[in-house]
Amino acid sequence: MNDLLPYDPKNAMSIYEHASLLIDKSLHMLYPDAQLHERKGKGGLGQMVEEIHYHYTPNSISGPDFADAGIELKCTPLKKDKQGYAIKERLVCNMIDYVETDNQKTLAESHFWKKCKHMLLVFYLHQAHSLLCDLVFIYRVLWAFPEKDRLIIEQDYAIIYNKIHNGLAHTLSEGDTMYLGACRKGQKGDSLREQPHSSIGAKRRAFSLKPAYMRTILEQVKKSPNRSLCAYVQDKSELVSIDELKRKSFEDIILERFNPYFGKNYLEIAKDLGQKISNAKHKYSLIANRIASQCNINDINDSEEFQKSGIRLKTIRVEHSGSIKESMAFKNIDYEEVFNCDRWTDSELFEIFTSRFMFVVFKHKHKSATIKISDKEENEYVLDKVFFWTMPQNDIDLAEQYWQHIRNNVVDNHIELKYFWNISDNKNFHVRPKGTKQSYHTDVNPHGGSADRYCYWFNAQYVQSIINSQDTLND
Repeated sequence: MNDLLPYDPKNAMSIYEHASLLIDKSLHMLYPDAQLHERKGKGGLGQMVEEIHYHYTPNSISGPDFADAGIELKCTPLKKDKQGYAIKERLVCNMIDYVETDNQKTLAESHFWKKCKHMLLVFYLHQAHSLLCDLVFIYRVLWAFPEKDRLIIEQDYAIIYNKIHNGLAHTLSEGDTMYLGACRKGQKGDSLREQPHSSIGAKRRAFSLKPAYMRTILEQVKKSPNRSLCAYVQDKSELVSIDELKRKSFEDIILERFNPYFGKNYLEIAKDLGQKISNAKHKYSLIANRIASQCNINDINDSEEFQKSGIRLKTIRVEHSGSIKESMAFKNIDYEEVFNCDRWTDSELFEIFTSRFMFVVFKHKHKSATIKISDKEENEYVLDKVFFWTMPQNDIDLAEQYWQHIRNNVVDNHIELKYFWNISDNKNFHVRPKGTKQSYHTDVNPHGGSADRYCYWFNAQYVQSIINSQDTLND
């Protein structure tokens, strides 16, 4: 150990053990003069921990903070929710230099991997308007990416690299990838960055681990808070194996599983899969889950890969004419979350709408085609197409207006349908209850008391435009 330091900067375990002194304390509690080192900005707390606790001078080198031990220090915020502590936001790892990244063809060559493949994560409780030195640390973990996660991150990096290499950095979106995102950085109106192979400027972005992925890390830390190396312990059903990922991308693996069933109706698919016939309204979703998981998982939204990535499976029924009768519902609006979140990119809705979507489309075979299920005759829908989709930036910009309109009304205590976007406004998105009038419930109103429970929705017309755009791509 370095005699001048209370830990060994060349030893990962020594660095980790020294972090134990922070838990359940703030820097101010440990170091009375910590306020003299107060910094600003999201990276300020991490810099203060380096400077005050580890006696390490923060710098802008591209490698890990503790170079001799190969460890990067990251402080990441938590928030309080109904279940206790929850992830507040994605973990920003390092800025993307488009020109430099164009020369880093593989994940192993990237600054991101060299810097962040082993991290000391220190979780703290975010408190608005508090000094950084007064924020209390809750958990610590020495994190190493499991092999399977590395393979998926490798595929994510390839997607980001290929967009940059092809002069498409301006089209990057967090929804392009699974675990490793290219998140927006900076404010509106910031100057655009130069990108290779294109004269079009691109917005500033950084490599980040998505909120969904960070939640899985936090789950593991909560279960074993004193474990030093948290290489993810598998406790959820997996959709794909390491061997499969070594040969193909995650999306290709899933899409190929649907190939034998195109053009088949519900009864034919259920028979092929050896599944019991269901008369449930959501039977098409059930059968889509069975195909995607090879009959191993009832709901793939609960699978390891969907949980870590935030991918959302949505099943759609299209009429023979190409129209869609039903709008698409998402989760109920958490009024307290909306009230307390003052930034669109930190909101729950931003995470939902910038996720990767997997659409499974069943189409009415022809105008008079019907099938009989449990003595009930209904339209015959056949598996028509399956695709992954990311919301385009123009639609994300409109979604921001949608969210801001919701938030303004929640802040003003106008939590009634008449104040929100209606389906007849034709703005892609609207607000209304989910279910029948008899099933309506109330949620907590941040102003006190309760408010009727409303839900985020895609308009049916917008869903139809998504499917039509996919048809255009395939022509």
